[in-house]
Amino acid sequence: MTLLDSVKNTFVPIHREGYPFIAAFAAATLFLGYFSSVLFWIGLILTAWCVYFYRDPERVTPVDDRLVVSPADGVISAARRVRPPSELGLGPGEMTRISVFMNVFSCHINRAPVRGRITRIEHKPGKFLNAELDKASAENERNGLVIDSPNGTIAAVQIAGLVARRIVCWAEAGGSIAIGERFGLIRFGSRVDVFLPSNA
Repeated sequence: MTLLDSVKNTFVPIHREGYPFIAAFAAATLFLGYFSSVLFWIGLILTAWCVYFYRDPERVTPVDDRLVVSPADGVISAARRVRPPSELGLGPGEMTRISVFMNVFSCHINRAPVRGRITRIEHKPGKFLNAELDKASAENERNGLVIDSPNGTIAAVQIAGLVARRIVCWAEAGGSIAIGERFGLIRFGSRVDVFLPSNA
C-alpha cells in the first residue's frame, strides 16, 4: 500500500457540491483572521464543520431485492400509513411512510432505497418548516423519485427543512438505479420520506 492509498483510506471524501461552501468558509476565515484571532478560530471551526457536513463516505449496501435500505443517515422520526404526495402519481390509496430526519451533523448524501427503474421525478415548491414536523411532508419544498423495483413501486422524497433550502438531485427519470446508489443531497439539515407499498 502506498502513502497516497493510506491517506485516501484515512480521510473521508468530500462531495463536490460542498466545494463552493468550503471555499467560502475558508476565505471568510482568512479575512476575519486578519482582524481578530478569535474570529479566525471561530471561522476555522465553522470551516471544519462544513467539511464534515459535506463528507461522502463509501457505504457497503446489502444487495437483496427483499430489502429496503435507508436513503439517508439520520433518525427515523415517524412511520405511519398515509396517502403519498399527489404529484408522484401513486394513486389515492395509503402507503407506509417512513421519515428519516437528518440534523446538521448527519451525512446528507441521499441513496436509493431499492434497485429499479426511475419512472418519475417531481419537484414541488413549498415552505421551509422544521423538517421534524409531520406537516413538513405536505407543506415543505420537496423532490420525489418513484422507483419501479422488483417487489413493487417505492418512492423516496427529499424534503427541504428550516435551514436546508436547497435540494440537489442528479438522478434522471427513465434511468436505472442500484440499491444504495447516490441520487442527491439536501443542504444543511433536512428529511427524506420513503413510501412503501401498504403490504410491505
